[in-house]
Amino acid sequence: MAGVGDFVSRMLVVAAVCLLPAAPAFAAAAPEGDGTEKLFTFRDQRITESSGLALSPTHEGLYYTHNDSAAAPAFYAVDGQGRTRATYQVRGAQARDWEAMAATKDPRTGRGVLWFADIGDNLDGAWPNVSVYKVMEPQTVADATLPAVRYRFRYADGARNAEGLMVHPRTGRLYVVSKEFSGSVYAAPKTLRSDRVNVLRKVASAPLMATDAAYAPDGSSYVIRTYFSATLYRSSGETIGRVTMPELEQAESIAYTADGKSLLVGSEGPRSPVYRVPLPAAGTPAPSPVKAEEEPKPASSGTARADDAAGDGTGLSVSDVLIWLAAAVGAIGVITFLARRTR
Repeated sequence: MAGVGDFVSRMLVVAAVCLLPAAPAFAAAAPEGDGTEKLFTFRDQRITESSGLALSPTHEGLYYTHNDSAAAPAFYAVDGQGRTRATYQVRGAQARDWEAMAATKDPRTGRGVLWFADIGDNLDGAWPNVSVYKVMEPQTVADATLPAVRYRFRYADGARNAEGLMVHPRTGRLYVVSKEFSGSVYAAPKTLRSDRVNVLRKVASAPLMATDAAYAPDGSSYVIRTYFSATLYRSSGETIGRVTMPELEQAESIAYTADGKSLLVGSEGPRSPVYRVPLPAAGTPAPSPVKAEEEPKPASSGTARADDAAGDGTGLSVSDVLIWLAAAVGAIGVITFLARRTR
């Protein structure tokens, strides 16, 4: 949800980045002039907080987005010129703090499936559980009201804020990525239950302050983005490298293109742009059969602690964590000072 929580988060990130040592080079680091281009700008004045982004699985050249929070749950179908082609209301859902979405295709029917993540929690525990809504993609691009199936979730290791959602395109398994200074990837059960709360369990570490995530179309890799960059991983959770992101007002969303060779990235704000960022060759694994067991596996409590101590594979060590903490304290002091001055 946009507001004080996100403002403080960005302030802490900026302050910490100023104090951190230079990030290590990655094999997939994108050079300047890599072909990044602006695809379009959202023209619809109602799209003011585009927080989720997905490419339609069945309608060529169609994109979906939704606002961070709204009076009613809804999403928009947008063409390659940024024009809204259809507005869909979602029946049986709440719009508490929608932070991400994903789009997959049902392997049995070929129908598109859209997933909307009501997982934002700036107070890290304000909600007893969070929700993800499953909506069958409409076959007709026209205004409509669509029914949703609600799946409720809680974290095995306690409530937290999250803004990333990804669904494995082959296995259909759902993953949530937390937005924290020590972020994590959480796996949902293989089979979701709509009649009870499902438990999310940590399976891998994530970059700090992750704002979205997505699986590649072939399931061989996934990407997690932050305010400043995106990190690529193999389906097993192994780090591939980092890709530079275009400068955006409030970097929020990420998705893959249909061919898996580029990333689509978006931002919150009125008339926000959507960019296409080509993946370097080193960041595009060759397509290969991906089995369910090759996905990140749930970590035992001992393994999770070891992962946290070792960092997330993006150059953060224990000393870096201490620097982040020092930066956070300094940023909070600055924010408190400014708040007092503006009273």
